[in-house]
Amino acid sequence: MTTANERIPCQIFSRASEASIAAADEIEQLIRDCEKEGRKCVLGLVTGSSPTGIYEELVRRHRENNLSFKHVITFNLDEYFPMHPSELQSVSRFMHEHLFDHIDLPPEQIHIPDGTIEKSDASEYCQLYEKSIRDAGGIDLQILGLNRTGHIGLNEPGSERNSRTRMITLDNVTRIDAASDFFGAENVPRYSITLGVGTILEAKRILLLAFGEGKAKIIEKSVEGYATSSIPATFLQDHPNTLFLLDEAAASNLTRVESPWLLGEINWDPATIRRAVIDLSEDVGKAILKLTDADYNEQGLQDLLAAHGSAYDINLRVFRHLQSTITGWPGGKPEHEKQIGDRPGYRDDIYPKRVIIFSPHPDDDVISMGGTLIRLVDQGHDVHIAYQTSGNIAVFDEDALRFSEFVEDFCREFQIRTEGLEQLETHVDEFLRNKKPGMVDSEHVQKIKGLIRRGEAREGARCCGVRDENLHFLDLPFYQTGRVTKSPISNADLEITSELLKKIKPHQIYAAGDLSDPHGTHRTCLSVILQSCHECQDEDWYSDCAVWLYRGAWQEWAPHEIEMAVPLSPQEVSRKRAAIFKHESQKDSALFPGSDVREFWQRAESRNAETAQRYDSLGLAEYAAIEGFVQWDGVSGLDL
Repeated sequence: MTTANERIPCQIFSRASEASIAAADEIEQLIRDCEKEGRKCVLGLVTGSSPTGIYEELVRRHRENNLSFKHVITFNLDEYFPMHPSELQSVSRFMHEHLFDHIDLPPEQIHIPDGTIEKSDASEYCQLYEKSIRDAGGIDLQILGLNRTGHIGLNEPGSERNSRTRMITLDNVTRIDAASDFFGAENVPRYSITLGVGTILEAKRILLLAFGEGKAKIIEKSVEGYATSSIPATFLQDHPNTLFLLDEAAASNLTRVESPWLLGEINWDPATIRRAVIDLSEDVGKAILKLTDADYNEQGLQDLLAAHGSAYDINLRVFRHLQSTITGWPGGKPEHEKQIGDRPGYRDDIYPKRVIIFSPHPDDDVISMGGTLIRLVDQGHDVHIAYQTSGNIAVFDEDALRFSEFVEDFCREFQIRTEGLEQLETHVDEFLRNKKPGMVDSEHVQKIKGLIRRGEAREGARCCGVRDENLHFLDLPFYQTGRVTKSPISNADLEITSELLKKIKPHQIYAAGDLSDPHGTHRTCLSVILQSCHECQDEDWYSDCAVWLYRGAWQEWAPHEIEMAVPLSPQEVSRKRAAIFKHESQKDSALFPGSDVREFWQRAESRNAETAQRYDSLGLAEYAAIEGFVQWDGVSGLDL
């Protein structure tokens, strides 16, 4: 489906996995068609988080559906320079680990830019790479991803439409975005070899995949804006056979999703009405209850008035809904606190409740919902926190060395003899002092870093009043690779999570619904939780259980999405900040800060304050901060 204001065809899927399957369907059909025609199928491939689902699906079809790659030729888009094929961050290693090592593609039919050539030979090498593409008959289907600056391949902003394969200098944004893969922006190569925009546009068919809220703004600019070299992806508007495959989050800023009433007649369901009225209120700078029929008409909302009556009636309906989302009792009230006229919460007859807060990393609980966590504890609920991963890759080497030296000094000071301690200290010291950028930590160093983050998580939880015996460190296996790239979800991940749920029998589950973290850990952790909930759905206790999704570290729910808004007092904001400060390894300078240069506590406070300010501007009560939540419907997003 494409609307008139979209300059590139887009297909929107409810889940990223569905988009990956659609791309794999097209690739499989192309391979089989080319084989019938007796010619090679030429694929343009890309690395990154977006295409991994495609590669997993193609590997599965090779194993289960006899999909052969013997008559396929591949060309990868780019490679960092300098970069040896065996290095962890190389395109070659990525492609072999995710695809090539698992299919029957002949090695001589694989083409990846060479990051080991002499820089002085780059121009000639790039011309030969393009000649190889032409000799193969041109690229039949090119897969693309998209970063937040809108580059395709590694064609940075400023790349012209007719640019060819070349060596390019990476800009600062790209290097910051790649920092997590290289354990620091300072380790990211300054150059890359990339197919040019003009080379990419010569492909017969182009599929671009983009997932997550973090891609929403650049997707909007690429699809609905004008073609410009400042956003190379906009040049895809000139291609006659391009399709964007998006999940709902990545498509959320497109007009057809954000403001569909501007494009023609629509079905005015309650959610769409809320979004339209809130947008109207913010656009004209009036509180909801002050909006008039004239405001609606001037903003193109005549159809809403025609379908649902006067502005006054619509305003009141939306205002009352927003008002009903605000509660200072996220777990419900005890009988002695209930008052006539209270809005009933989910299973408000159960008090106190058993609550599990799942934290993907050891600090997401306090960063994203620390104020609500404090309220739940203070209001007498049995609160448990489940830390899903160790977070050990996000600790600086010098912190691990400092803790190792502390243990050695402590034992020496108190004359404690521990077998193997001296060998451990020697190993840690020698390993870290000789460690090369991007090198995977040894098992001992990983454990030390994991213990550092475990101790910080424990202190942060204590700051919120959670008992030590209610802390659960799951160390899910998918995460334990020592690398930014993680393993797929396994039965072990699901069993660990399901067993905890069956043990606690919670009335409320809180999970991170923020899917825009740089490495995709939040997305994987949420999928594990939702699949585990599905596994537990026939348990007696589960009928009394609600799953609430929080955000905060990377994104925030918008007012029209929020189903539970928990206001925070200035004192609770201060307590939340103190809990975040307990995560000292992430304080001042985090190893993986992402695209937001502020510290995590600053991000959290800013987003919580902004949500409160938006509620205030809409005409609702004024609070210092608000944490927002959306309830999972029990069906969507199991495999995300």
